[in-house]
Amino acid sequence: MITSTDSIGDLELVAGGFSFPTSLTFDEAGTAYVAEAGLPFGGAPPGGRIWRLGEHGDRRLLTEGLRPPVNGLAYHGGSLYVSEGGHPGRISRLDLDGQQAVILDNLPGPGNYHTNMVAFGPDGKLYFSQGAMTNTGIVGLDAYELGWLRRLPHAHDLPGYDIVLAGSNVETANPLRDAPEARVRTGAFSPFGTPTESGQRIAACLPCTAAVMRCDPDGSALELVAWGLRNAYGLGFLPDGRLLATDQGADDRGSRPVGNAPDLLFEVRGGAWYGWPDFIGGDPITDARYRPERGPVPAFVLANHGELPPPERPLLRFPAHVAAVKFDVAPAGVPGWAGQVFVALFGDEAPMTAPAGPRAGRAIARVDPADWSLHPFVTGPLARPIDVRFHPTDGGLYVLDFGRFEMHAERGVVAEPRSGKLWRYRL
Repeated sequence: MITSTDSIGDLELVAGGFSFPTSLTFDEAGTAYVAEAGLPFGGAPPGGRIWRLGEHGDRRLLTEGLRPPVNGLAYHGGSLYVSEGGHPGRISRLDLDGQQAVILDNLPGPGNYHTNMVAFGPDGKLYFSQGAMTNTGIVGLDAYELGWLRRLPHAHDLPGYDIVLAGSNVETANPLRDAPEARVRTGAFSPFGTPTESGQRIAACLPCTAAVMRCDPDGSALELVAWGLRNAYGLGFLPDGRLLATDQGADDRGSRPVGNAPDLLFEVRGGAWYGWPDFIGGDPITDARYRPERGPVPAFVLANHGELPPPERPLLRFPAHVAAVKFDVAPAGVPGWAGQVFVALFGDEAPMTAPAGPRAGRAIARVDPADWSLHPFVTGPLARPIDVRFHPTDGGLYVLDFGRFEMHAERGVVAEPRSGKLWRYRL
């Protein structure tokens, strides 16, 4: 058991001083491991780190210099599995003595989103998600505005299924150095400045973006599980073996903006299509409810919907802009909460990803799988909760807080290194 050093209400502080931590895991004995993203916001040192925590919140560095952002950390079979965002993305195995071996490399990147967390299934396979390179399929000028990217051109998306394009192109200014054209046209699944044609076919790729994939624990036998999840940042298995994913909704930004798109909780089934980039929770992106404030109503970019599986419906729609991230399922030994799903809600990133409005998220929510209803659980004093895990021996709910991280219209990202914390919630 990890002892606490401070408390606020039902939250007990376990350890602090982390710079933008993203991931928490435990070994069989209950030792905690924390991964820092490695993002240099606010002058933080670049390169991801993995820490091993002692019983009294003290910590020991296992490794550093990982490719930022480190988005996932999972313990399995005596080793840690680390998801490094880029560039390019990779997944590595880290032994507890600090020895590291790359098991999957050259995953898609750089782009808007990255290689995400690993979860091991009842079949012994390593499951992971790969985020989209773009907001909604087209590389746009919003790449300059994203605090975590600020790069153009960047990689375009790669489909998991064979697709036919509708020839939807967007015209923008051309900010590239030495570019002869003042303006360019860009199509979906294409490099910046490359238009597409109606009927143009693009074959499925492996690895691809906006997908869940799996492989053997050594990285061999890579295969696609499902495609069309925009950014399935959180993955996990229910006790009955079903795979769940939190999929982050599209933003009101860029060349193909979308308004009021919710984050979604899906059951991930092999061979299914989850709708991105043309559907949101089974509804067309052209629906009036998704009308953006920062651009025209988006048109379809795919012309072969009828050749794809019908877009999946979610188990749950989160409120817009809460940024549902990682989750854990309460084990059988937790009184009153066994089988409930606890989800970290990172919170909105307005005005960067949506027009300014009421604050959202920054809390822990509970999902009841009996009816997939959403309930508030912890609402403060968390800054940016990003991961939740149940301790394997004491049954406590541990909450990892990314730290102080906000968006400013003129200043961009305003973040404070060493403000990340690990909390224990007294159930």
